[in-house]
Amino acid sequence: MGRVAELAGVSIRTLHHYDEIRLVRPSARTAAGYRAYSPGDVERLREVLAYRRLGFGLREVAELVGDPSTDAVAHLRRLRGLLLERRDRADAMVAAIDRELQARARGLKVTPEEQLEMLGARLYDAIGGAYTATRRTEPRIAAQIWDALGDAQTVLNVGAGTGSYEPADRDVTAVEPSAVMRGQRPSGSAPCVAATAESLPFEDHSFDVAMAVSTVHHWENPIAGLREMRRVARRVVVLTFDTDEPGWQDRFWLTRDYLPEFAAVLAEFPSLAGMADAIGAQAEPVPIPWDCTDGLFEAYWRRPEAYLEDHVRRAMSVWTRVGPEAEQRAVRSLGDDLDSGRWAERNSDLTGLDAADLGLRLLIA
Repeated sequence: MGRVAELAGVSIRTLHHYDEIRLVRPSARTAAGYRAYSPGDVERLREVLAYRRLGFGLREVAELVGDPSTDAVAHLRRLRGLLLERRDRADAMVAAIDRELQARARGLKVTPEEQLEMLGARLYDAIGGAYTATRRTEPRIAAQIWDALGDAQTVLNVGAGTGSYEPADRDVTAVEPSAVMRGQRPSGSAPCVAATAESLPFEDHSFDVAMAVSTVHHWENPIAGLREMRRVARRVVVLTFDTDEPGWQDRFWLTRDYLPEFAAVLAEFPSLAGMADAIGAQAEPVPIPWDCTDGLFEAYWRRPEAYLEDHVRRAMSVWTRVGPEAEQRAVRSLGDDLDSGRWAERNSDLTGLDAADLGLRLLIA
């Protein structure tokens, strides 16, 4: 018991307590009669301590590790998802604190509401909550995605968020690691599993098709996630972004003229060819309508004034990734150019376009 306590970083008293409450009971004894832990006991202890360090109470932990339908692999996948969500929350809090520090350095007044949000009390909800205001299914993009699903009846939606683009006429199962996003899914939407793309808790070929819409760039390991989708489904459909074309950041005036930092955001993002090769996919362009109802990053290419609205930008992860200084500079420059007419002069060729190819691609495997 002493050796196990040393390896686990807990006291012998803690292990005695777990034994007394039947949470982790050593299943063997040494020749001298001391408690001894089998490999299975150590595995259970590892799960108990991991859940405890994530803030779960002993009663909750007992229910989790005592679930006979959940094996060690399922626990690891669940723990991984919880840790990734905690990491995302921490990253968001750091970005928010940086914004407040910059505001204070400029002598700007920070309201009590902003202080609570920036310190994390409401930050993640504010970032995730913005999605329901501007992010929704765009029918013309949805039609292209749903056509790619073919005759599939069982659909896995990976990185499902709040449920946009889930087909209503199929049997859908959603996967979403963020509790904030899961909590915003509409009543009656598809059942949603807390898991990550890289560790899908399903057997091989469990679904006719696995889909992922505007989410791959958020994954820790996009190639691994795509291969997992390929493993659990016979068909894969992914809406993502093409960074293979030389000068790709110049396709969109916002990244070309106002936000060059966008290129750095996607610097480590896999190439479209690499993602396609990973799952044996073909790519087809997805044009963005000028009046796109889904407030994704490129949606307002013919409506530039929208990017001046804070609630519009908050539903786009790009702005958090580039940081407050780049965001404020871009918004200020765009506002000046709109007032002076320079934006209209530079982008006069967009006026008559009904749709634009700005790099969105549909991978179909």
